[in-house]
Amino acid sequence: MKRFLFAAAILLGKATVPVCGQSIMPERTNAKIKVQPVVPIRAYGFPLSQVQLLDSPFRQAMQADVAFLKDLEADRLLADFRSHSGLKPKAEKYGGWESSGLAGHTLGHYLSACAMHYASSKDPEYLKRVNYIVDELAECQKARKTGYIGAIPKEDTVFAEVARGDIRSRGFDLNGAWSPWYTVHKVMAGLLDAYLYCDNAKALTINVGMANWVDQTLKNLNDEQIQKMLLCEYGGMNDVLVNTYALTKNKKFLDLSYKFHDRWILDSLAHHKDILPGKHSNTQIPKLIGTVRRYQLTGKKEDLESASFFWNTVVNHHSYATGGNSNYEYLSTPDQLNDKLTENTMETCNTYNMLKLTRHLFALQPSATFMDYYERGLYNHILASQNHTTGMMCYFVPLRMGARKPFSSRYDDFTCCVGSGMENHTKYNESIYFQGNDGSLYVNLFIPSKLNWAEKGLGVTLQTTLPADSTLSLSFTTRKAVSLPVRIRKPHWATEAVVLLNGKLLSQVNEEAGYLVIDRTWKTGDVLELKLPTQLYSVAMPDNPDRKAYFYGPLILAGNLGPKEIDPAQGVPVFVSNDPNPNHWIKATGRPLEFQTTALGKEGTVTLQPFYALQDDHYSVYWDVFNSQTWKQQQKRYEEQRRQARELELRTVDNLRVGEMQPERDHDFSGDKLETGESHTRKFRVANEGGSFQFTMKVAPDAKNTLIATYWGMDNRGRQFDILVDGKKLSSEDLNQYKESRFYDISYALPTEMTSGKTSVVLTFQAKKGNQAGPVYGIRMLKE
Repeated sequence: MKRFLFAAAILLGKATVPVCGQSIMPERTNAKIKVQPVVPIRAYGFPLSQVQLLDSPFRQAMQADVAFLKDLEADRLLADFRSHSGLKPKAEKYGGWESSGLAGHTLGHYLSACAMHYASSKDPEYLKRVNYIVDELAECQKARKTGYIGAIPKEDTVFAEVARGDIRSRGFDLNGAWSPWYTVHKVMAGLLDAYLYCDNAKALTINVGMANWVDQTLKNLNDEQIQKMLLCEYGGMNDVLVNTYALTKNKKFLDLSYKFHDRWILDSLAHHKDILPGKHSNTQIPKLIGTVRRYQLTGKKEDLESASFFWNTVVNHHSYATGGNSNYEYLSTPDQLNDKLTENTMETCNTYNMLKLTRHLFALQPSATFMDYYERGLYNHILASQNHTTGMMCYFVPLRMGARKPFSSRYDDFTCCVGSGMENHTKYNESIYFQGNDGSLYVNLFIPSKLNWAEKGLGVTLQTTLPADSTLSLSFTTRKAVSLPVRIRKPHWATEAVVLLNGKLLSQVNEEAGYLVIDRTWKTGDVLELKLPTQLYSVAMPDNPDRKAYFYGPLILAGNLGPKEIDPAQGVPVFVSNDPNPNHWIKATGRPLEFQTTALGKEGTVTLQPFYALQDDHYSVYWDVFNSQTWKQQQKRYEEQRRQARELELRTVDNLRVGEMQPERDHDFSGDKLETGESHTRKFRVANEGGSFQFTMKVAPDAKNTLIATYWGMDNRGRQFDILVDGKKLSSEDLNQYKESRFYDISYALPTEMTSGKTSVVLTFQAKKGNQAGPVYGIRMLKE
C-alpha cells in the first residue's frame, strides 16, 4: 500500500478561514470570521455555491440523499428537544438511536446537511427547514433558561453531577448517559453551519448560549476531574469551541477548548507515540480535527504535531485498501489487518472525519499525497456506503469475504453514520477544487463539475468518465484574460500523464508536490486535456502479501457474488495464477468498468465491478491469491480453515464483544463494581469483589446451546465466580486452573430446559466472596 508522509512545516503567508461541513475550513474571505489565522494557509476551499456537480455517480448519490432529507420531518427530530424543555412536542420522535441514549445527535447532522445543500443549490425548501429548526431551538433555549438545549435522557441530572465534580466515566458512559458531550457537539456544530451557510444570526446566538453553559458547567472542575470526564467520548467539542471563538472573538471559548484536550491521547500523539491500538477510532479523530484547527488560530506546534502524526499513523498503518479503518469500531495492532475482515469493518463516521482532517492538513501544506488518500476514501468508502437508489446508508461497510452491505432503514435507525451520511452525500463538491494563496487553481478530484470562480471572473467545466475513459478535459470561460497557474493532481494510479492545450501536446510540464502545473494566461475557449491511462493493479494486506484487493484507477473493484448467501462448503473463490500481473488474467468485458477473471482454482469466473456500484449482492473486496504450486500445497489446509471458520459463523447464535460500546448496549449489558480494560491486545470486563455483570444473549429455542467464554490463563488471583442463566446456576468457574499464558475458550453446555422455547436468556457472572468475576474477553453462544 502506498505510504503517505506529512511533516509539520513552518509556512508562509496569512489568510482568513471559513467553512465546510461542521468544521470551519479555508476560503479566501468571509466577513463572519472574526479571528484570523496566525499561521499561513496555502490553499483555500471554494464556497459550495461556486461548484456544481455534473452527471456522475456522485451526483446520483447526492440526489438520493437530498430526497431523504426532504422526506424527514423536522418536528420529529425536534420532539425530545421540546419535551425536555417543558414544551409540548409537535410530532412523535423517530425510532432507533433517536429513541434511545444518543437522542438528538441526528438533528445537528440534519441541520448541517440541509444548510450545505442550500449553499450548493439555493433551494428555498432547505433554507426554510434550517430557519424553522433554529427558531424551534431558540424557543427551547428560552424555556430552559440555562443556555443548554438537548434531547439526551437524564441530561439535567448528568450534567448537574458533572458540574459538582461527581464524575463516573468510561468509554461511552458519563454518569449513566451515552456520550452526552458527543451530542452537544453535533447540535452546536449544526448551529454554526446554519449561521455560516444560511446567514442565520440567531443560530450563532443559540450556539454562544450553549458555549456559555459549557463554561458554567465546567468552571469549578480541576484538571484531574476534567481528564476523568474525557475518558468518555466527547466528539469534536474542542473543534466547535475553537470555531465559536473564531466567529465571536471571545477568547473565553478558545480557553474553554483546552478543557476538552485529552492529554493522554493528544500529548502522546504530539510526541509521536502510537497509542492507538485498542482505541475506539471515531472517538479519536474529531479530537485531532480540533487540534489542527486550533493550531491555525494559535500557532501551537504541538496541536499540529498530534494531528499530522495521527493522520500518518492511521492512513499508513491502520487503513484498509478502501481508505476506511477500524474493525468493530476499534483500531488494532499497526499493519495487522489480515484477520480483521468482518461484517463490522469500516465505520463510516471514521472516514467522514478522516476526510475533514485531510482537508485541514492539505490547506496547510498542499500535496497530492493528501488528495490521493482523500480520493481513495471518498470513492471507495463514502460513495460505497450509500444505496444510490434509496439514499440509505451503512453504519459499517463490511469487508468480510462474501459479505453484503447492511443499509439503514428509513425511519428506525438514525445511528451516528446515518447522521454523518446525511452530510457526506450533500458535499461531494467541497474538495474538487482549491485555490492557492498564490492565486493558482488546484484540481484535486476528477468529478464532473462546474466551477464559477467569481472573484477571478473564471469559469471551469471539468468533464470526464475516468477511469472508464482515460481523458479529463477542463474548458475555460473568462470575462477577460486571466493569468494563473492551474495545478492538476497527477494521481498515483496513472501510468503516465499527457497534457494537451487546445489540442496541442505540451512536452514540458512542471510538477510540484505531485501536481502538474500549467501557468499561462487563460481565455474563453481554452481547453486543457489530460490523458491519464491506467491499468489494473493490486494492493496487498500489510501482513499477508497473498491477500489482495484490486484497483482500476481510483476505484477498488469488488467481485459480484450474486444475491444468494454464499455456500459455506464452497466459500469465496480464490485466484490461482502464475502471473503476478492482473492485467493478463482479469479482462474487461466491454461493459463500462466491468471485468472478469480467468485465473481461478475450480470455481469458474468472477465478475468485478466498482465497489460503490454493489448494492444488494454479496461481494468480496479482498482475495486470496496463489500460484499453482502454492495452491497445490495449501488447498486442503486452506479449505479446511475456511470450512471451520464458516461453520463457526453458521453455528453462532449471538456474539458479545465485551468492553465495546455498541455491542454492550445491544446486549443490555449492566452490572456493579465493574471495570473494563485492555490486555493481550483485547478488551475485557471484570466485576470486582462482590460484584457482578449481566447481559442478554440470543439462543436457539429448538436446539442445544453452548456458551463460549474467553479467558486468559496463568492469572494467579482470586478469580472464582458463578455463571447463571435467567437466575439459575449454570456453572462455577475458577480461572486459576488455566495454567498457560494464553487465551482459553471455555465451553458451557446449557441444559435444554434453560432455553427451550426461548429466543434469549439473561446471563449473569457473579463474583464469589473475596473474588472477582472475570476478566472475560469475549462471549459467544453456539447452537449444535
